[in-house]
Amino acid sequence: MPKGAGTSSGDKGIDGVKKAAILLIALGPEKSSQVFKHLKEEEIEQLTLEIANTSSVSPQTKEQVLNDFYEVCLAQQYIAEGGIGYAKELLEKSLGEEKAKAVIGKLTASLQVRPFEFIRRTDSSQLLNFIQDEHPQTIALILSYLPPSQASAVISSLPPEKQADVARRIAQMDRTSPDVIKQVEKVLEKKLASLVNQDYTIVGGVDAIVEILNSVDRGTERHIMETLEVEEPELADEIRKKMFVFEDILSLDDRAIQRVLRDVDNGDLALALKGAAEEVQNVILNNLSKRLAVMIKEDMEYMGPVRMKDVEEAQQKIVNIIRKLEDSAEIVIARGGGDEIIV
Repeated sequence: MPKGAGTSSGDKGIDGVKKAAILLIALGPEKSSQVFKHLKEEEIEQLTLEIANTSSVSPQTKEQVLNDFYEVCLAQQYIAEGGIGYAKELLEKSLGEEKAKAVIGKLTASLQVRPFEFIRRTDSSQLLNFIQDEHPQTIALILSYLPPSQASAVISSLPPEKQADVARRIAQMDRTSPDVIKQVEKVLEKKLASLVNQDYTIVGGVDAIVEILNSVDRGTERHIMETLEVEEPELADEIRKKMFVFEDILSLDDRAIQRVLRDVDNGDLALALKGAAEEVQNVILNNLSKRLAVMIKEDMEYMGPVRMKDVEEAQQKIVNIIRKLEDSAEIVIARGGGDEIIV
């Protein structure tokens, strides 16, 4: 949930979720849908329920929520530019001492930097290389501050003789001096900086083979994919999902797009377009009848905020239709190796 959405002196009766819901209502469907893309699924569900249960909002409440949001955004900007002290000084000039103190207090509570925060953004395999030679107590300390999913990936990759030792030390750990944590952080940050600065060139991977398969002729692609589906079904599925993404519909000609749209459910189409780029929206809507295009636009408008997961599922349904039509040779996706069409 947005951390800055807590209560302030002007709206003590409104909790954080309610304030966030009022903010999204005030922003309108288009901007709210963009905000939803950055939220977790449970947060979206929580906010959607709150919005649905909000029958009316007074102009005064709406204005207060928007002002609070603006003040928090302003404070975050000042903190990013010059730290807490700088932010406090500027906010006191613009909001007054008491209001500035309240806004800064609200933010600092949510901006507490957890120990080893810089490691959280490190890939688990790289992190393993980075800490596996450290003392078991140091490893235990680091893993204690990591999310369980990241910590479990690291501990399961440690040598067997170290796994139990580290697990025991984590279990027995109670409190650690902030000075000790800072000291360990400094050493590790230096090591990580030197590791990151080494010039490792990333080659291969799923994205690389997807680019290659998107360029080969359909016969070669089909042979490779059919072989992978037998030998490596999970890998084949991962590749297939990335091979033709929804935005690639721009590569189809108008006749192919119209053929695809005949098989697409209108509800799925409206949902898929809700999260699509404007260029994609325009191309698809221009290939519909005027009446149907107006209807789809209205559906998108009245839909309100939607979960990104639902949008992606609707887009994937359309991608699946495109692949099916290509397999039956009803449409052609431009590729290399003889798929060019000569008119």
